[in-house]
Amino acid sequence: MDYSGPDAIDKAIQAGLDLDGTPIPLEMLELYREVMDKENARKRSGVKKSMRNRIVKTGAKHFDQDTLNSRLIKAGWDGLKTKEIDFFYN
Repeated sequence: MDYSGPDAIDKAIQAGLDLDGTPIPLEMLELYREVMDKENARKRSGVKKSMRNRIVKTGAKHFDQDTLNSRLIKAGWDGLKTKEIDFFYN
């Protein structure tokens, strides 16, 4: 199975396999599914807020702090917050 792209983790979880092909323990899968079911039932506050959160979480892996901050601002969002900088860059 191809485990590349943005859906790789979801595909692996659905298959019950880690990316190296080893089985994920049933207890881990059950807890993950329970938490995700609760998350899927949660009311959302807005698409743009969720988009920004995803950009910060993933963007911190790919951009340095100044680049991500300036790109957020250029796109029309608030720049990085102190707690985000502390969590993702320190």
